Amino acid sequence: MDKQKVLYLNTQFTKDMPLPTADGKIDSIYIEGMANTTQVDRDSDVIPMSVWEQGIKNYLKNPIILAHHDAEEPIGRMEDYKIKAEGLWVKARISAAAEETFALIKDGVLTAFSVGFIIKDAIYDSLTDLFIIKELELLEISVVSIPCNQDSTFSLSKAFDSAAEYSSFKSQFAKSESAAKEQDVPAARVPDKTQKEWNMDPKELELLLAKAATDAATKTAEAIATKQAAQKEADEKAAAAKAAEEAALEKKVATIVGASTTGAEKLLADVEKRLADQATEHKNALEGLHASIKEKAEELSAIQASKMTFEDKKAAEAVSYKERETAYMLSKIMGKGIDQTKYGKDIVTKAGAHVPSATWELEISYNMENEIRRRLVVAPLLRQIAMQTNVMKIPVNPESGFATWMANTAFGTTASTGAAQTHQLKDITLSAFKVATLEYVAYEEEEDALLIILPIIRDAMVRRVARAVDKAFLLGAGSGSDPVQGLCTYDATSAVTLTNTGTVTTAHLRSLRKDLGVWGLEPSELAFVVNTEVYYDLLEDTLFQTMDKVGPAATILTGQIGSIGNTPVLVSDALHAKTSGTSSTTTNYGAICVAPGNFIAGNQRGLRFDTQDLVETQRKVLVASLRTGLCQMSTVNGVGASVLRWT
Repeated sequence: MDKQKVLYLNTQFTKDMPLPTADGKIDSIYIEGMANTTQVDRDSDVIPMSVWEQGIKNYLKNPIILAHHDAEEPIGRMEDYKIKAEGLWVKARISAAAEETFALIKDGVLTAFSVGFIIKDAIYDSLTDLFIIKELELLEISVVSIPCNQDSTFSLSKAFDSAAEYSSFKSQFAKSESAAKEQDVPAARVPDKTQKEWNMDPKELELLLAKAATDAATKTAEAIATKQAAQKEADEKAAAAKAAEEAALEKKVATIVGASTTGAEKLLADVEKRLADQATEHKNALEGLHASIKEKAEELSAIQASKMTFEDKKAAEAVSYKERETAYMLSKIMGKGIDQTKYGKDIVTKAGAHVPSATWELEISYNMENEIRRRLVVAPLLRQIAMQTNVMKIPVNPESGFATWMANTAFGTTASTGAAQTHQLKDITLSAFKVATLEYVAYEEEEDALLIILPIIRDAMVRRVARAVDKAFLLGAGSGSDPVQGLCTYDATSAVTLTNTGTVTTAHLRSLRKDLGVWGLEPSELAFVVNTEVYYDLLEDTLFQTMDKVGPAATILTGQIGSIGNTPVLVSDALHAKTSGTSSTTTNYGAICVAPGNFIAGNQRGLRFDTQDLVETQRKVLVASLRTGLCQMSTVNGVGASVLRWT
């Protein structure tokens, strides 16, 4: 029989469930147990502890754990091993990637190790039937479903099909003397050891096993003692060598120190002298600095005494914008300081002793002005500039005709035949006109009542200013020497007219664009503004693309309700209705197509609030005002605005 037969030992293991990860999953299980023990098994087989030190070396190069000895089914790796007095102990990590085996181990179905190895050398005594393995090679470790023998830790005989096959395998390792003796014994008297053991009385078998275990333990103990003695002797020799080396080093250091004492003393003296010199320099520098600080003492004291106060950001954050706005407007209406109203006192307590009323006024004016501009439909279309005064001159470079084409043969010999042009900058005038709204509050209004109506007053004033600016930018406003000329009034000759019973279509708006001439060549740089009736007419036109069809990629403009040929369509109720009560075609505007690039809007200042007592009517007036205006940049290529008129 082949000595290279692979044998298997089955042992139980225990499992260790690690804590789950953050997502509640367990990615591995640790199992551990004895691969074998040094005890004599039921068949008088012994694997001493010493054989595993050499026998496991090749396996350590790739310590894979298999399932059921199947090389194509790896399930984990051996993480640790220990060669103990009682045998080989291993610890393995089983990966959750081996789903089926992982689940069976987790549920306690698989509980056994099985190690496969080849016996390299062994001693078999046929007289005592004791089989001691001297050398082996561990091939693999598997997780199997076969439980261990309840009466013994391992059993080599389980790896053979019959007792006769096992006896034949062991006889290959039998001692030669024993074999010779057995040949001298008559055949009838040679006992069948395996058969004898199987038919042996239980008590006699127990004694035999005890003797074999004692002998194996004695040999193992002797081997351990020999190894420990050798290790102790090696440790003693290493300690002696180290002590000798340290003594030699101490002697060498003492020699070097003794030889260099003079040099060290000289170096120390030099270092002390340098330190003394540096200390003197530092002392002089500190004295000079002290004198400079003393000279500036009065200035520092004055700065400290001024105790300049700055707004604490945390305190400012403690008061919301809505509270600051309410406190400011309430103080304006009542003609008191912010901290002189009952509501304002609470804000002062909340924000701190320092209440920056000027800063709050600027912030509130800026925010309300922004809210007005968010409500505007027409003004955001135009270029905006800040004006320092209410009248501003803007230089422009007008179109100056065409250059002259010349023949190549005439260049340099013949004068240009074109009209001579003199370069001259011109200017346009931009005026900012005042728009104001009034709100009256009776003297009898108490502070608590004003707190309730303040949001209503504020929103009403914002809406009125926004509507007034939009209407002025579309239709014009004012009279005399201070008019605001609206966009519609720049077009006096538009050919697009419609009866007040007609239906406006996209074709009419395209005609408006056509009427712009060169200003209408780029649709994305134009804008249509229509009244509410025209908007409903367009909804009936299948060619009109409303915002749900244009999508979120369309230009984001206040009041935009659709697009015609990539030109946004905005709606404003400032334009004239169809039934405006007049048949004039010069003042009834239902829609406009404008090129915003030819117009500019100017803003002189932001929103301003003022209050005044009206004693004769026993009330206060709150006035909100701002200055703004617009003008046309060029008239060379048309006005840049085309309107649809009702007839």
